[in-house]
Amino acid sequence: MDPEVAHEQAFQAIRLGGPAAGLVLPRASAPRTVMGVEFPHAFGLAAGFDKNARAVPGLLGLGFGHVEIGTVTARAQPGNPRPRLARLVEDRAVVNRMGFNNDGAAQVAARLHRLRRRSGGDAAVVGVNIGKTKTTPLEGAVADYVESARLLTPYASYLVVNVSSPNTPGLRDLQSVDALRPILAAVKDVADRSSHVHGRPAGVPLVVKIAPDLADDDVLAVADLALELGLDGISATNTTIARPDSLRSERGVVDAAGAGGLSGPILK
Repeated sequence: MDPEVAHEQAFQAIRLGGPAAGLVLPRASAPRTVMGVEFPHAFGLAAGFDKNARAVPGLLGLGFGHVEIGTVTARAQPGNPRPRLARLVEDRAVVNRMGFNNDGAAQVAARLHRLRRRSGGDAAVVGVNIGKTKTTPLEGAVADYVESARLLTPYASYLVVNVSSPNTPGLRDLQSVDALRPILAAVKDVADRSSHVHGRPAGVPLVVKIAPDLADDDVLAVADLALELGLDGISATNTTIARPDSLRSERGVVDAAGAGGLSGPILK
């Protein structure tokens, strides 16, 4: 079965299996507070599985301590042409070049608003991952990220600025400190001033997501910038564009998977 079709079928089963009314929140088996957010335990679902906040109740019902939705862009976009997802079975790995396919910040914000109004919805830990719209030029990136942040931050337990996907042309160029500083400063201003829905405290934790392919000096530069701006953390990491020699899959299988970000145990 085509990997994306398999994903969609599994996704629909989880979405439809979620509770019809209130949320079934995960048991606080190993609670911890990070960035001022109370997590019931440390095992959560990263962005990419539920890009549009359509299956959060079902995913929480599976026991995830938190769900990060996205990546969401200011404008809806279809992503890259199919096929755009491939398996490396021998490595328990996936290569994706999805390209931030999503419904856009306004529509996702409306779904999150409905989620937060449900019984238990305000207690759910739901992170929101935002990225740049593909058609927005790099010089318009600040305004693009700010628009997404303005719409989505009121419903986010924490906010992630994604500048590290390999599947949006030029996006990783935004990881340079000079390009990244104005984006993070502007989004942080939105996050700090945002008022949560339903009376939750003002201010939303902000982290930046980086690529595993950055040179050590560049990682340190981003870390210094995060400290300078008062960010709450760094999300490490996104997928890699490398194809390490340690991959077990045959070279022909790896080559056939094509370009895109590699994820799986190989990233450890």
